[in-house]
Amino acid sequence: MGDIKVFISSVQREFACERRLLCDYIRTDSLLGRFFVPFIFEDMPASEVSAQKAYLAQAAESHIYLGIFGTQYGYEDSEGVSPTEREYDTAKAHFVHRLVYTLRTESKREPKEQVFVKKVEQELVRRSFTTYEELRTAVYNSLIDYLEQKEFIRKAPFDAAAHPVATYDDIDPERVRTFINRAKEKRNFPLTFADGMEKIFSGIHVLTDDGRLTNSALLLFAKDPQRFFRTSEVRCAQFYGTKVEKPIRNYQVFAGSLFEMIDKAVGFVMSRIDARVGTRDHSADAPVDYELPESAVAEAIANAVAHRDYTSNASVQVMLFRDRVEIWNPGRLPDGFTVQKLREMHSSEPTNPVIAHPLFLAGYIEHLGTGTTDLIAACEQYGLQTPEFYQAEDFRTVIYRKTKVSDPDEKVTNSSEKVTNLDKKVTNLGGEVTKHGGKGDKMRLTAKQQKVLEFCNEMPRTAQEILDMLGVKNQTKTRQQYTTKLVMMGMLRPTTTASHDPNRKYITSHGERDD
Repeated sequence: MGDIKVFISSVQREFACERRLLCDYIRTDSLLGRFFVPFIFEDMPASEVSAQKAYLAQAAESHIYLGIFGTQYGYEDSEGVSPTEREYDTAKAHFVHRLVYTLRTESKREPKEQVFVKKVEQELVRRSFTTYEELRTAVYNSLIDYLEQKEFIRKAPFDAAAHPVATYDDIDPERVRTFINRAKEKRNFPLTFADGMEKIFSGIHVLTDDGRLTNSALLLFAKDPQRFFRTSEVRCAQFYGTKVEKPIRNYQVFAGSLFEMIDKAVGFVMSRIDARVGTRDHSADAPVDYELPESAVAEAIANAVAHRDYTSNASVQVMLFRDRVEIWNPGRLPDGFTVQKLREMHSSEPTNPVIAHPLFLAGYIEHLGTGTTDLIAACEQYGLQTPEFYQAEDFRTVIYRKTKVSDPDEKVTNSSEKVTNLDKKVTNLGGEVTKHGGKGDKMRLTAKQQKVLEFCNEMPRTAQEILDMLGVKNQTKTRQQYTTKLVMMGMLRPTTTASHDPNRKYITSHGERDD
């Protein structure tokens, strides 16, 4: 049984049969009965409270006022007002959603009923009926419309549906600006921030036809997406062995926009797998070779975020084991798709097409159905076992690591490359960065170097972003002091191997070994 209270109001003696039938119909209908609780005065138990106070209290507390008006005005109180009109006025005063149905009849309405009906017509749109069957059909359609307006049920897919209460005040302009810059770089996106929010959102199809913000707009650009969608998060865990068992080596929950969650989750994996730091023969920044292709890790995580079921109470999960990475998302393959089909060229049929388009523009996913085949190819080029896909209650992607994985308890032998951990806990949305043991506190770091490690702990940052945060100029010596040196010490890791890339990002290392 639902909890949306429907107050049925009419002259009792005129519509006694219709009231009872309508009440029973709403209660027993397979759909309406899930949401609505109908009330008629006849069903109210005996009470010491006066009848007028009782029915007016019920009208004020209801979610929907359902008025049925005929030819009779009904009993009049000392002020000459009928209970039906009192109930209507009470519902209006308490901002109750009102639905009114008037009987089509050749009989003349009583004078006061005529005045009452005319008053109602000036305030809202009414429906008319001749038979009970017509009344029942009209009520059913009105209640379904209510459920759709309130987002209890939807005709449109989740990502394309309008959010019932969100406004542009809930949108973060900086997140929009960051998206535009990235989309211009990746896909030559034509619009600029100066074009205005409405034009930008219309251009990337995150508005409804009548200009309302969709759920996608909030997941991508809201100041606090989790205020609207609590389970929009990525849970990341690192385990010591090959099973899900305690103690958990590291556990973090990442929130924010979909773009930020993908970046943070990719950074979580890349900063905790084996990597080899090269020399600086051709660049001030030392190249890093990771044991896993970053493109494959990013593709798997971005797909999980893009294609998950956002109506589910579950979250995307990323689990790093000694022999593999598993990415789970609460969702299912489209009808007609099989796991085998993902290994071949296939059409692109995203679960959330409105979400997928901005992610494509920003370079996170592809539109041609090549994402999974690119993932497989990247892993095979690295000499890794072919990734696996599984469809159970959740959809899972498994990326296998190299057979020989460094022991997570093994220490780095070169004391000059020991890794220190941040001396303070860093809180993120929904989780906490775990402090790792070690002897890193023997190393002498400047206050600004410590600040860099804190700044890069949750999200990869470019060298320019790091220097801007510190308030220093972008010069060779400052880059060496605050990025290159920390990389060589094993405390900071690049997230890409392209050492000449000006947009190369860095993330704080957490005690993993660099062989």
